[in-house]
Amino acid sequence: SIAILLYLVQKFKTPDHWYPSDLQKRARVDEYLSWQHANIRAKGSKLFLTKVLLPLLMGQPLPPEKLEFATEELNVALKQFEEKFLQDKPFIAGSEISLADLVALVELMQPVCAGYDLFAERPKLAEWRRRVEEAVGKQLFQEAHEEIMNIKNL
Repeated sequence: SIAILLYLVQKFKTPDHWYPSDLQKRARVDEYLSWQHANIRAKGSKLFLTKVLLPLLMGQPLPPEKLEFATEELNVALKQFEEKFLQDKPFIAGSEISLADLVALVELMQPVCAGYDLFAERPKLAEWRRRVEEAVGKQLFQEAHEEIMNIKNL
């Protein structure tokens, strides 16, 4: 949860870039963390549920129009994310990675794991993903997503 992440960065005195002491940068992080619940998280999770989990539980795929609607909703949120939060910056809060970037990419991996490559036709988003993965460490990022990447094999 966001509350746990904020507690951890403050308790363990993590590097400043994760949750900046600069109030304007911190406001950007907080703004994204508040926005993402009803947008990236909700829409990405809905697509994941529609495409993978519900068909797995029900034993059959959902009607294609439900998947199309979930995909369209996610695409609207992705456009807003690129225009409002990424703009022309390397990361959400500026030139360094923050909790906002970490939370954003983790949420975006759900639809990717469901087989929807939302980075394919979005070069700005793909470059941002590459930067976040590099900042976290590619191996750690892959380890963190190993289980969910194999969900379609169930």
